[in-house]
Amino acid sequence: MMYHLNNVHPTVVNNNESYSQPTITSALARRSCDARRAEKITDCICRMIQTDMLPISVVDGKGFQAVINLLEPAYHIPSRRTITRLIETQYGERKQELLTELATADRVAITTDCWTALTAESYMTITCHYICNNWQMNSVVLLTESLPSRHTADLLAEKMNEAVEQWGFEGRVIACVHDNAANVTAANSPTRVSWVSVACFAHTLQLAINDGISLYLHRVISAAGRLVGHFNHSTVASNALKKKQEQMGLATHRLIQSCKTRWNSVCEMFDRLVEQRWAVVAVLSDRTVTKLQDARVLELKEEYWQLMEETQPVLGALKCVTTAMSAEKDVSISNVYPVTFSLINTHLMRREGDSTRVTEFKTKVKSSLSNRMKVQSDEFVSSAPMIASMLDPRHKHLSFLQPTQRVISNAKLVELGEGIDAGQAANPRAGGNEAALSDPCQKSAVAATTHASAMALLLGEQYTSTQCDTGIETEVQNFLRETPPPLHCSPIEWWKINDGKFPRLARLARQYLCIPATSVPSERVFSAAGLTVTRLRSRLTPEHVNMLIFLNKNQ
Repeated sequence: MMYHLNNVHPTVVNNNESYSQPTITSALARRSCDARRAEKITDCICRMIQTDMLPISVVDGKGFQAVINLLEPAYHIPSRRTITRLIETQYGERKQELLTELATADRVAITTDCWTALTAESYMTITCHYICNNWQMNSVVLLTESLPSRHTADLLAEKMNEAVEQWGFEGRVIACVHDNAANVTAANSPTRVSWVSVACFAHTLQLAINDGISLYLHRVISAAGRLVGHFNHSTVASNALKKKQEQMGLATHRLIQSCKTRWNSVCEMFDRLVEQRWAVVAVLSDRTVTKLQDARVLELKEEYWQLMEETQPVLGALKCVTTAMSAEKDVSISNVYPVTFSLINTHLMRREGDSTRVTEFKTKVKSSLSNRMKVQSDEFVSSAPMIASMLDPRHKHLSFLQPTQRVISNAKLVELGEGIDAGQAANPRAGGNEAALSDPCQKSAVAATTHASAMALLLGEQYTSTQCDTGIETEVQNFLRETPPPLHCSPIEWWKINDGKFPRLARLARQYLCIPATSVPSERVFSAAGLTVTRLRSRLTPEHVNMLIFLNKNQ
């Protein structure tokens, strides 16, 4: 071999080098990148852009190219145009998959909300929620569409109807959950859409809380926000606070600033200030850190400190409600009125030791929540959240209602059940016979099934259903006689076990329990949107914004 190299390839041979077996690292570095491996790498790059919400221009970055060249020198990095085309293809494939999945859903619920990007473009997001045949709660993002013109009720209704038609949901949308904005509420009126309008419970509760805050607490919030802002914007003050926390044995937590658009932020700000009160006071008293003039402006009155501490229990309860009701993968709509009456009759009632200000706050929030949820009238008794409570085995007895209101709710449930065909209510599970044939121990079960099928063929499928059909009223009564499961029980799991016993009610439960209690699913898209539409992506088209958010949320 050396003779051949010296005579035939003298230019590539260095006689001064000693030849030895190459290392594993060097041998792997010289491997070729075939078309199949290159395709996998390209697909992985597309997935990385979708998952981490990275700009497509990342493929042109010198740092990214250096990393790829080190890991796979023979791989040719695609251009931005190629990556864009591949993402468009993946969007089409994933959308077709979801269309096939959603076609099997009996009923779906949607949520919607509007938001504005950093580029001053307005967008509308629509999400979809449904319970599939195996009793699993599913949520998907349908679209994020640009709204170049004014957000009128007619425009919003038109966009929602177009989305419903595009996804093949005509006649299958049970309800739309939205905030309390006038244009969105008007867009979901019966004159414009065919589904039920459900106001976001978290937003309704926050409006009631704001009514209570407007009495006096807004002064405390303003003063506390000014104090927190000083510590968050002053490096000297924040470092001094950290030292005081360490000296006093307190947790080294940063102060939290409240925000009008963030639910529960007032509660979090008050909790943190009460926790760090003496460390904050010590920093404000230190003239080497805080000037006397600034201290006089920033120091809180003793009345404010006491009021923040006294409102902690009620604000904590309201925060707990908002957090629990914002669940996306669990049933939440059925908890709306049980939680509402619990707040009105328990947590917002005056207690011994409550100060005048706390009592005023509780009374105002209680009154506002009662009016907004219409608990003083019978309008809510036949609403979608109340029907969902009836179908939730934990709340089915409606113990928080008056006897006459329970009668109205039961009648509404019977009315809805009468519209469901008993023969179509049951959803037989496929695959049972194939599994039995593979197990010798189940041959007798297969024989019994075959015999039953033969009898059904001879006597007719309606024979058994006619004999056993007890009617929806009896089914409702039997359902109410069942012992309610504990509160920690999942109603989805309960219905998964008992759907055969109550076929009509099971179908109603699948329709109504999928409705979210809040519009949080749409609002959570804003987080991904904030990473998608940035100043580094000012030229990103609305179509590609929709594709990237769709692929990120529907992985």
